[in-house]
Amino acid sequence: MPDDADHPVDQTVPQMLGILETPLAKEGYTYQQAGFMRPLLEQFGLAQWNSFAESWDHLGVDRYMADGGRYRRRRYATYSLTPDQILRKPHQPHYQSRDYNTLNGGIERWFKPVTDATGHHPALLAILELTHRIASDLTPADLQPQAWHAEVHQFRIEASPESSGQPTPEGLHRDGVDWVCVLMVNRENIASGETTIHDLNRKAVGSFTLAHPLDAAFVNDSRVYHGVTPVKPVDPSRPAYRDVLVVTLRHE
Repeated sequence: MPDDADHPVDQTVPQMLGILETPLAKEGYTYQQAGFMRPLLEQFGLAQWNSFAESWDHLGVDRYMADGGRYRRRRYATYSLTPDQILRKPHQPHYQSRDYNTLNGGIERWFKPVTDATGHHPALLAILELTHRIASDLTPADLQPQAWHAEVHQFRIEASPESSGQPTPEGLHRDGVDWVCVLMVNRENIASGETTIHDLNRKAVGSFTLAHPLDAAFVNDSRVYHGVTPVKPVDPSRPAYRDVLVVTLRHE
């Protein structure tokens, strides 16, 4: 995918946000393909996508997998988001209670930090800006925090002929936050990886596959569960992996 040029903000941004936010407000989730997401993110400063995607080649093995798996690589960072700035916080552990992550929850997990170059990359900043805008637009004024606590996860799920990769090893779940953005970065030689959405009664209400770079899903975590089916190699003789960026927002 070629690097992006700068584009001025134009009058289509409110309309595009409406297309994204309307189903998210109504159904609790939305799936948008790259053909829609790329021009929208460009209005928020998306640039140099190739170098951003290349950073997924330099993640660390997730050594906290309670299932004993070594199929997940990741880096992690946290930010404070306000209308005026995006401020990266000092590196800290990722924590989820076992109420939300029955497999790996209940402990502090110290992952390798997102590198400085990636953490200040214009592509990441654009994604944070857009996610912040969506959260602010869809959160009632009396519930707006002074700042949103954002967590950024770079994930690579690897698959082999002997073992499928598990994008959501904890199964169908909620993350214990307010808003979730999942953005596809790359799919290499994998099959499946279907995202399923379920209501609070765990009834299936939607499904889709993030198939191309910049395909994205946004989720209201208080209203729906989500999960992703295991991935496996198409050609068992070649490396197989699924790279995604996950951004979550909650009240700070």
